[in-house]
Amino acid sequence: MRTRAQLAVALAAVSPPLKAFEENVTSQCGEDGVIRRALEVIEDRDRWCVEFGAWDGRHASNTFALIDRAGYSAVLIESDRFRYQALLRTHSGRDRVTALHRQVGFEGSERLDEILAPTAVPEDFDLLSIDIDGNDYHVWAAVERYRPKLVVIEFNPTIPNEIDFVQPRDLAVSQGSSLAALARLATAKGYRLIHATTVNGIFVDERYFARFRIEDPSPAALRADLSQVTWLFQTYDGVLRVAGNQRLRWHDVPLDAARLQVVPPWLRGFPPTLTTGRRIAWRAWRATREPRAALGRLSRRF
Repeated sequence: MRTRAQLAVALAAVSPPLKAFEENVTSQCGEDGVIRRALEVIEDRDRWCVEFGAWDGRHASNTFALIDRAGYSAVLIESDRFRYQALLRTHSGRDRVTALHRQVGFEGSERLDEILAPTAVPEDFDLLSIDIDGNDYHVWAAVERYRPKLVVIEFNPTIPNEIDFVQPRDLAVSQGSSLAALARLATAKGYRLIHATTVNGIFVDERYFARFRIEDPSPAALRADLSQVTWLFQTYDGVLRVAGNQRLRWHDVPLDAARLQVVPPWLRGFPPTLTTGRRIAWRAWRATREPRAALGRLSRRF
């Protein structure tokens, strides 16, 4: 059995390389520190960043520290009217900051390519931060002209690393996509995952990836915080159990495992060990759940 010290060493060995640099100025989960370190590794910088939705320019911002402390120029985009007014106040007097009251989408004039075209931002600017609570995957997929060196993009933190889930391509839908789906998209666009915080994947242009000396760029290797993930699994007797996060993250109510059950209590048991009477009852109940399948099983017997 491992000692506590040995276990600590083992855990440190598999810790994501950029985990130690997590630090917040205005970011949510350590993104400010990781961004600063990643830009140091990249070295080739033009000191431009773009962020949408930017809120008030400070709340949960992944760009404020660059603007305020590192002299970055920025294009900040916010679709909400009241947040946009607050954004103007936050960066009042900063000529290097262009604030736009726009909605970023994935078609026509709402594509980021079209929105950025009239601005002075270079095509290979340093950092793009995407946080729009849903269609993040689709707006990044639609970016073709611009190729930022770093992309920080929000994923749904309740989805396990193994699940490739993309929400519908619809601005009226807010579900969020999985980190696995974003990593797949990133690879197709020529980017690699270098870190994942609780809520954001951080990707780098593959031209710079070797500089980070990351052997395994998979979500499983680079996502350390699984505290928001909910797992559902089955037991042999038909009981569904919930593990991990047991609250609905955005609605803040508990997940009630009792309400998720499919098999009624009086039929729960490992089917091969059920008594004859309970097995007959189980088959009848199963037939009510899937009538067509039951008819198919019956027809095969005759």
